[in-house]
Amino acid sequence: MKKSTSTKKLLFLALLTIFFSCGSDDSENYQEIPEEESPVVVNLDEVPYQTLSEYKFYEGELKNMEPAYKVIPYELNSKLFTDYAHKKRFIWMPKGAKATYTADDEILNFPIGTVLIKNFFYENVQPANNTRIIETRLMIKKTDGWIFANYVWNDSQTEAYLNLDGSFTDISWTENGETKSTTYRIPSETECFTCHKSNEKSIPIGTKPQNLNKIYAYKDGNANQLSKWIEEGYLENNIPNTINSTVNYADESQPLELRVRSYLDINCAHCHSEGAHCDYMPMRLAFTETTDPVNMGICVEPYEFIDNSITHIISKKNKSRSAMYYRLNTTEQSFRMPMLGRTIVHEEAIEMIDEWINSMDEPCP
Repeated sequence: MKKSTSTKKLLFLALLTIFFSCGSDDSENYQEIPEEESPVVVNLDEVPYQTLSEYKFYEGELKNMEPAYKVIPYELNSKLFTDYAHKKRFIWMPKGAKATYTADDEILNFPIGTVLIKNFFYENVQPANNTRIIETRLMIKKTDGWIFANYVWNDSQTEAYLNLDGSFTDISWTENGETKSTTYRIPSETECFTCHKSNEKSIPIGTKPQNLNKIYAYKDGNANQLSKWIEEGYLENNIPNTINSTVNYADESQPLELRVRSYLDINCAHCHSEGAHCDYMPMRLAFTETTDPVNMGICVEPYEFIDNSITHIISKKNKSRSAMYYRLNTTEQSFRMPMLGRTIVHEEAIEMIDEWINSMDEPCP
């Protein structure tokens, strides 16, 4: 049977292709696919920029907070309370730079150029029942240390502008079916430093292995955050197999004392620690230090007088005589704790502290 003309042409082309493929140098035709580059712009000689958009942290509309390539989202096991504001946290590092592990309870040693990004927003904001982003706080590590850059969002949610002077804004929103209102405080640079300092140097607060050691739902699947940072090239692979970690204080399946210690660590320890703002107080509230009941103030007389009814920082089985309970449960500016970052009472935390005090053994002598 004779082959058709079209079949002969196909055979000829196939042989021709084989001939040239075998006789050519594949390396000359090979083109390496370029590695994707992060669009983020952080010029350490020029930051902080006047607007948030200049950094190019986000793709698409700014208000959607969709992270650009190599801007990695993260969460903490226990979250700092800021008048019920929701938070979206991200981290970015320059290409090739990595953080290193020091200890479970110490801030990771971040490379120069690192940016920590924290957005504060509310959902179900009244009367339109929409989402409103109030501020974005940055910490940028320059050659001589960390700096603060706070950006206040405009009403149209199209841009956020650098403002380190501090300001107030009224907000009303619905939380768990209850409408709440407050005059939210956007901190000044000085107020940021009050909490974010150790021995008069600016430092981050939450980015410790003990707080980051958790599973996060990334777009490409669930993963441990520390393992993800290693995979992304953001962290040296020198972390231990076991990390003494905080827990989510809102998780009622966890032991009560562990929840309380985790809450005090993220909300109070940045002031109540050596070299911090409240170093003079007889309290050490870091997670690794509250295994000692004295550091938590249990049966310890308060350093400052409130009134005759208060006998101890924590008075076993008696919240009414406990200075810590009083300070957490008041909005009076001269007595409330934390003294910055909240204007209203964290009701769920107060219930937890109440339960913890009542769960103790015999009262203080």
